[in-house]
Amino acid sequence: MSDLAGLLTTQGASIEAEDDFEAINRLYLERGWGDGLPIVPPTPRRVEQMLAYCDRPWDEPLAKIAPRYGGATPLRLAANAVMAGCRPEYFPMLMLAVEAMCEEPFNLYGIQATTHLCAPLVIVNGPVARELGINSGHNAFGPGTQSNATIGRAIRLALVNIGGAIPALGDMSTFGSPAKYSYCVAENEAESPWEPLHVERGFPAEASTVTVVGAECPHNVNDHESLTAVGILTTIAGTMLNAGSNDVCYEAQPVAVFGPEHAKTVAQDGYTKADAKRFLQEHAQLPLGKFSQENIERRLRVKLKERYATAGLDAMVPMVQRAEDIIVVVIGGAGKHSAFIPTFGATRSVTRALTRRDGQFASSVKELRKKV
Repeated sequence: MSDLAGLLTTQGASIEAEDDFEAINRLYLERGWGDGLPIVPPTPRRVEQMLAYCDRPWDEPLAKIAPRYGGATPLRLAANAVMAGCRPEYFPMLMLAVEAMCEEPFNLYGIQATTHLCAPLVIVNGPVARELGINSGHNAFGPGTQSNATIGRAIRLALVNIGGAIPALGDMSTFGSPAKYSYCVAENEAESPWEPLHVERGFPAEASTVTVVGAECPHNVNDHESLTAVGILTTIAGTMLNAGSNDVCYEAQPVAVFGPEHAKTVAQDGYTKADAKRFLQEHAQLPLGKFSQENIERRLRVKLKERYATAGLDAMVPMVQRAEDIIVVVIGGAGKHSAFIPTFGATRSVTRALTRRDGQFASSVKELRKKV
């Protein structure tokens, strides 16, 4: 008997089902164990193959996923990874992302249960992004790359099947979002003129990390005409202006995604990441009078009363409270585009590094492969 077969027997964690692709998919659809798309049946053999890249006890929870607070054991996560179509070598990044989004500052309960249309965005940095071929260039936020698509989808399946984020039950989003199917990218470090996100956050360049952000979908910034940093940054700041944004009343961390061409122009004019953040924070501001009277009286004068309790309608309201809270990354391919990603607001991004069980950084997922 294999290790997995014994574990399934002792936990009563398996079900008998007809060995037929359509029948298994029909069963999973009826029970709500998915995202509406066909799944790969998580047979014991496939699940055990996925767990080959897990160096932890298979039945011990890495975290508890809200709102149900189900235990995210490697065994359960592996079943969801199989369902999503992941390759076994992707599995360590799935575990790492789930651990990160279950940290308290991320506020996964709020992100899962809100009426807002946010979803966990995963940004991968470091050597593992290249090792696994996680797309950071053309169409990075879109379809076409197995690692991006299936890691992101496995996260969503775990949020539903383990965390209980079932639409209209645990997930109360008014509209939902296509980002709830899959939302995983890598930073285009090779094309970035600045230090990558994980280095900015204190990790060595050789570390591999995930950063999770409770985010909306990307909002395009089209600027084919500006030839200077000031021009491009002015256009991005203008795109950030949104009286209906959740970020307005929180210490939020929205994401400014610079396309490589825009990033190059901004950096060539001598702007560091910090300079770009300051410019965006200072210029992405709306007069109080641009908000509805009800929102002024019931929200801004209440939640930010120290600033707006008696302020006139010409008082400026920043879209981001502090410049350093803006996350700046370089993603994408050729083209004079950037993007802006607002957030749920009541959330803080979390960055975690891939490590071995001894706590040392893992430079490759191969280091985590189970020795057999």
